[in-house]
Amino acid sequence: GNPLGEPPENRANWAKDLDIKDYTEGTEWLYFTGCMASYDPKLQRIPRAIVNLFKTAQVDFGILGSRETCSGESVRKAGDEQLFQTLAQTNIDTFKKLGVKKIITTSPHSYHTIKNEYPELGGNFEVVHYSQFLTELIREGRLKPTKELNKKVTYHDPCYLGRHNGIYDEPREVLHSIPGIELIEMPRSQENSLCCGGGGGGIWMETKKGERFADMRLEEAIETSAGTLAVACPFCMSMFEDSVLSLDKGDTIEIKDIAELIQEAI
Repeated sequence: GNPLGEPPENRANWAKDLDIKDYTEGTEWLYFTGCMASYDPKLQRIPRAIVNLFKTAQVDFGILGSRETCSGESVRKAGDEQLFQTLAQTNIDTFKKLGVKKIITTSPHSYHTIKNEYPELGGNFEVVHYSQFLTELIREGRLKPTKELNKKVTYHDPCYLGRHNGIYDEPREVLHSIPGIELIEMPRSQENSLCCGGGGGGIWMETKKGERFADMRLEEAIETSAGTLAVACPFCMSMFEDSVLSLDKGDTIEIKDIAELIQEAI
């Protein structure tokens, strides 16, 4: 199952040329890619950057490919509790069957759901968001960003990373580790950050121009004079990329995932 209506056998197409192993029992980490990052061609660059960093750091990880199903976050927020429980139980059963103990997620939405909501259904796993994991790899010296990027960057706090789970410092630590990056905070940041509008099913809705949170937030980012808006969430990336197009701001600001910026610096 996935909200994009794509076939399960295409879930790992983003990884076809990357030589990533299927998760088997005994592998240290499961990388849970998530629906948006797996299927949306505009977002597949995020997991590709992440796994390239994992390989550089010699992380023992695998993916589920077609065995992965939607975390269920979007359907629960849209009110379909029964479908959420079906999707969640499917993943929990798969994780347990394979002996999964530790999970890295791409999406803060998957992170929140698997970490905080799967335990309601008996799914208890160690779950980290990739921004936390990259921070540890940098601290341990397993990732060494040495190339100077010379970019002015502002960072957008995703709701499910920040307000819901208190993860504010790690994405910023990742950015501060890159030589030549000047991090400029928007006036509304951390717990006061403006939502991108993609959560709670908003990513699937058509919102009138002038009422789009992503447009407002993009304008806030541009006002900092940063040339790059850094994100750590596929939903945020999708919303802001749409705003760049609708507001015709492609020459003013670029949207980059923090993993892409680290990859550029290595």
